[in-house]
Amino acid sequence: MDEIKTSGKRVAVVTGGASGIGWATAQRFAEQGYCVAIADLHREAARHRVEELGAGNHLAIGADVSIEADVIAMIRHVIDTYGRIDVLVNNAGIGEQAKPTTEQSVDAFDRLLDIHLRGAFLACREVAKQMLAQRAGAIVNLCSIAGLSGIPTRNAYGAAKAGIAAMTRSMACEWARDGIRVNAVAPGYVATELVDALIGNGQIDVAAIERRTPMGRLARPAEIAETIMFLASDAASYVTGAVLSVDGGWHASGSA
Repeated sequence: MDEIKTSGKRVAVVTGGASGIGWATAQRFAEQGYCVAIADLHREAARHRVEELGAGNHLAIGADVSIEADVIAMIRHVIDTYGRIDVLVNNAGIGEQAKPTTEQSVDAFDRLLDIHLRGAFLACREVAKQMLAQRAGAIVNLCSIAGLSGIPTRNAYGAAKAGIAAMTRSMACEWARDGIRVNAVAPGYVATELVDALIGNGQIDVAAIERRTPMGRLARPAEIAETIMFLASDAASYVTGAVLSVDGGWHASGSA
């Protein structure tokens, strides 16, 4: 334990870190020499990912970010292990219920907001207690094009991501003079396992998405991870309160 605390390495926590953008982000931070705590609902999946990262004193944590006690325990575990937290990436999330608004259930609506918005709030609140004591830290939240524009039927997802964007700006202003930067990335459609599944069952028309996207393709998870890495790094030392679109031009384009 003491060896980890005195190693001098920076520490990054990535929620939802066992797959998709979270896993690509965990790999990127590990490549940069960070100790990475991968938090995921599926602890065994997180443990396998930590094994894939190899040497570097990484950590696997099982947590449901919508549960306050889980988030408190998650952040405490990281602090007890490393003695500090330099970066938090709030990536944990689930997909939207694929139904017309009139057929959507309030339980599914609430569950999505609990995981995306409540989860990000809880993690930010808990990690800020440590970062305020350090007077240093960077938080990167995952927003979405769905939180910046209207996408039919994506009510809960859009509402959650819009809330994350607003919360990012609010927290950035609150903590700016305490050495904590808070930013968000707003990806477009990304070629993750979740999107592959949606394509496979007909919920997403990938050809239509590619036509609508000025760059003509989906993003790769590593491309989103690079942007997260930038916002968390010293290269973005004067960037806070930003919601950075990483969407191949989707938000800039007015085409249908």
